[in-house]
Amino acid sequence: MSSSSIETFRLGPFITPRLWVGLWQLSSNAWGSVSAAKVRQADHYGSAEIIFGVFRETSPSSERIVGATKWCVFKSIDPTPEVVWAAVQERMTRMKTSRVDLLQFHWQDYSDKGYLTALNHLNNLRMEGHLRAIGLCNFDTIHTDEICTQLGPGVIVSNQVQFSVIDTRPLHGMSDVCAKHGLKLLTYGTLCGGFLADKWLGQPEPDPYSGDLTPSQRKYLDMIVKAWGSWELFQSLLLVLRRIGDKHGGRSVSNIATRWVLDHPFVGAVIIGARLGLSEHPDDNSKASGFHLTDGDQAQIEAILEQSNGRRIITTIGDCGAEYR
Repeated sequence: MSSSSIETFRLGPFITPRLWVGLWQLSSNAWGSVSAAKVRQADHYGSAEIIFGVFRETSPSSERIVGATKWCVFKSIDPTPEVVWAAVQERMTRMKTSRVDLLQFHWQDYSDKGYLTALNHLNNLRMEGHLRAIGLCNFDTIHTDEICTQLGPGVIVSNQVQFSVIDTRPLHGMSDVCAKHGLKLLTYGTLCGGFLADKWLGQPEPDPYSGDLTPSQRKYLDMIVKAWGSWELFQSLLLVLRRIGDKHGGRSVSNIATRWVLDHPFVGAVIIGARLGLSEHPDDNSKASGFHLTDGDQAQIEAILEQSNGRRIITTIGDCGAEYR
């Protein structure tokens, strides 16, 4: 795909593509090489930040590459200015950069309001030029609204949450918060660990204990057959997506599932978690751009979703990010 045909959006100070590459798979040996203008990693994904830093440093197009990482606070800490600065410095060192492009912040315990203190310190570092932008990761609707209100307009540019045709929780409040505060969602799980793909159409329900599934696939299979609906209904969804793909020039099931997410105005980018060197599909992923679903397409998909428990997942699992708390 030519650079002129790549869909982009504004994320704080950046104009970035709407398809990102997620590097969580670099916490294992399942990595190879990556070719993307936008990649994302995290502080708890093993050597992802280090590998990204080397990649960008040696890339002939390094000025076009924007790196987004995370600072995840899973245990109780006192977020003093020194503690926060040390976390940012570690990101910069590992990524071989003098400032972090996008730092996405996760705080595990909502009952500890230290997240507001930490974010205020991060904002100070942003204003000093050590960070270019601040985002959130797996914050729910109430706390995203609280943070954006407390910090003021334009400080928080994004929230990274799970969103797919299966998991539609962001439609229940989060989308309104995005519109209110002008932030974008960076979505993962959009292909449900690869289940939203042509290869699963017409296939029997896999055995989660067979050893053939990745940990990600076991997680999403559980959501599909226990929280969302059944494997039979999922097959009906795949068939509808396949027919819509045929209508749009033979695009894949994954393309249509991705497009369904991208067509929501509060979504900035979809993070594709390819297993670099093993299950990359850059040419196919690029075909999620350059078209939009019609009202008729949306109606066909919605007819399946109405038969599922998708709209009630928020009442069983909780709001965005609840499954990690």
